[in-house]
Amino acid sequence: MISGKEDLLERIAFCVEQGKVNIQSLHPPDLRELEGVDELVQNALKTGISPAEILTRGLVDGMGRVGEKFKKNEIYLPDVLISAKAMTIGMEHLKPFFQAGDIQYKGRIVMGTVAGDLHDIGKKIVAMFFEGNGWEVIDCGVDVSAESFLEAINTYSPQAVGLSALLTTTMVSMEQITKKLKAVHPEVKVIVGGAPLTADFAKRIGADLYSPDPHTALEMLNETGS
Repeated sequence: MISGKEDLLERIAFCVEQGKVNIQSLHPPDLRELEGVDELVQNALKTGISPAEILTRGLVDGMGRVGEKFKKNEIYLPDVLISAKAMTIGMEHLKPFFQAGDIQYKGRIVMGTVAGDLHDIGKKIVAMFFEGNGWEVIDCGVDVSAESFLEAINTYSPQAVGLSALLTTTMVSMEQITKKLKAVHPEVKVIVGGAPLTADFAKRIGADLYSPDPHTALEMLNETGS
């Protein structure tokens, strides 16, 4: 049973890494007609492997490998999106266990693209990394004002807020939002990210953390929640 369990968990991690969603998916070509994350997670639950182990040693391990590869420029954004889709399919099978309290969230983060900016892909990828690592994500969407972020903080009491911006013109908005959030809720960590941002900019506007990629953002969030 131990070897079978280890093999199944490794197969889940491998399929997340390779972006193998289910048996019908044609990607990657060398895994065609083989079970993907969808089937493997269901099989793992049926054989009695705990949801927590499936999460940490299957989905999280797989996305961790993806994050490392992306950080080293060994894979690119489309690869990350495919892997994130596979991981999300697996998470759907685990959500009932979160809701029942069988798996505990590490914490909660509110996320959104700042006011004036409608870009969503980068934020969604980071959110998938967070969810796949056991964080509850409250996604406020795009073009989010300071008032909407504050309302979400008051409603959900998160440990952190993630602000995203892709346009240089909306960096001013990010600065204004960060200052308003820290003025009202100094205890809530503010993580910022986006193509035009730098660590110096994040420090100047009063953000707690800056991340250049999803994997680094996840590491920072885990440290925040510990």
